[in-house]
Amino acid sequence: MSGKRTRLPVAIVAGLHADARRAAVDEILRTVPGSVALHHDLTCAVDSAVHRTVRDADGPLGSGDAPLVNDCACCALREDLVPELLRLAEEGRCRLAVVELWDSVEPQAMAGVIAAAGAPLALTGVATAVDPALVLPYLSNGDDLADVGLAAAPTDQRTVADTFARQLEYPTVIALAEDGSGGGDGECTDDSDRALLAQLTPGARPIRVGRGGTLGAALLTGFDVAAAAARLHPACALLPQECDEHGVSTLVWRCERPFHPQRLYAALEDLTCAAARSRGRFWLADRPDTLLSWDAAGGALCVESVGPWLAALPAAAWEMVPAERRVAASLDWHPEHGDRCQYLTFTSPGLDRDGLLSLLDSCLLTHDEYAAGRDGWMELPHAFDDLLYPVA
Repeated sequence: MSGKRTRLPVAIVAGLHADARRAAVDEILRTVPGSVALHHDLTCAVDSAVHRTVRDADGPLGSGDAPLVNDCACCALREDLVPELLRLAEEGRCRLAVVELWDSVEPQAMAGVIAAAGAPLALTGVATAVDPALVLPYLSNGDDLADVGLAAAPTDQRTVADTFARQLEYPTVIALAEDGSGGGDGECTDDSDRALLAQLTPGARPIRVGRGGTLGAALLTGFDVAAAAARLHPACALLPQECDEHGVSTLVWRCERPFHPQRLYAALEDLTCAAARSRGRFWLADRPDTLLSWDAAGGALCVESVGPWLAALPAAAWEMVPAERRVAASLDWHPEHGDRCQYLTFTSPGLDRDGLLSLLDSCLLTHDEYAAGRDGWMELPHAFDDLLYPVA
C-alpha cells in the first residue's frame, strides 16, 4: 500500500484539559478506521528533548525524541511535526492523522505549520477538547504557565486563562468530555457551565465525546485557516452575541464616540475584573487612527495596536486589506468616523450589566470634549503610552 495515498487528512485536537483531550482522541481512534494519533510530550523537555509517540486504537506504534531547538520545546515540536506527518503520508496506511497537542500548545500556531506544508497533507479539522465544569476555573486562573509547569518555551509569558481562551476561540469543533467521558476531576457539569461555554464559542460546533463517530466525522470535513484567523482578528472578529441564560450573560457594548484616554485607563482594573472573558476593539480620542484590541481573561488585560482603522487608510490601500475586514467594516460604516467604533463583549456568570454599562459610558468623551474635534483630542493626556509602548 505504500505510496498509493496522495493525500493525508490531518486533524488537530488541542486543550489544557488533558483528560478531556485524551478521551476525545481515543474516541476518534476507535471510530475512524485507519486513524493514528501523533503526540509530542513537552513535559520532559528539560532533559533536552521532546518525546514523540504515535499510536492507534490498539496501542503504541512507535516513539522517538526530537531535540530542542534554541532551548525551546515548542520549536522542537514545530520542526518535528511535519516530517512525521509526511512519513505517515508516504507509508500510505493512515486514513486520518490526529495531532494531539500538548496541554498549553495553541491550535492556531500548529494549524499554520500544517497548512503551510501543503500536499500531501490536508488539514481537515481543528477541535479543542474541554470539560465544561472546568471552563470557569481555567478562565479565572491568572497564573503564569511557567509557574504551573506548562510553559512551552523559556520566554513563554502566557497565563493559563489567556491560553485557554485562545484554545476555545480558534477551532470549529468543541469536543465536550463530561459525565464520565474523560474529564471532570469529579466536578459536576450544570446548565451554567454549558451556557458559559456556548456563549464563548459562537463559531464552533459542540460535540459530545461518546456519541459514536460524530466527532471523527466532523474533523474530516475541512478547515479554512484564513477564515479561522479572520474570526479572531480584532477588526472583524466573530464575537459573542448578547445573551442571558442560566445565570450567564454576555453584554455587547457598541458606541460611535471615542474613549477619553485618562478616564478609560483609570477604569481598566474594574473593567478587566468585571467578566470572566472580555474582548473586542476600541479607539482612543488621542489615537484616532489606531485600531486597538482588547483581550482580557483571568483578571489580566492585553491591549495592543493592530494597525490603522480602514478609514485612516488611503483608498488605494484597501485592495491589500483582506475581504473579510472590508465586509465587516461596511456593515457599520459611519459617515464621519468610518469603521472607528467601540465594540467590546463581556461574558461571565453574575455579570453586573447596569454597573458595567455605566462604567463604560463614563469613560467616553463628554459632549463638550467631543465637540473640540480631532485637534482638541490630540491634546488629551496620552495615558496608554506605557501599555502600548512598554520600556524593555
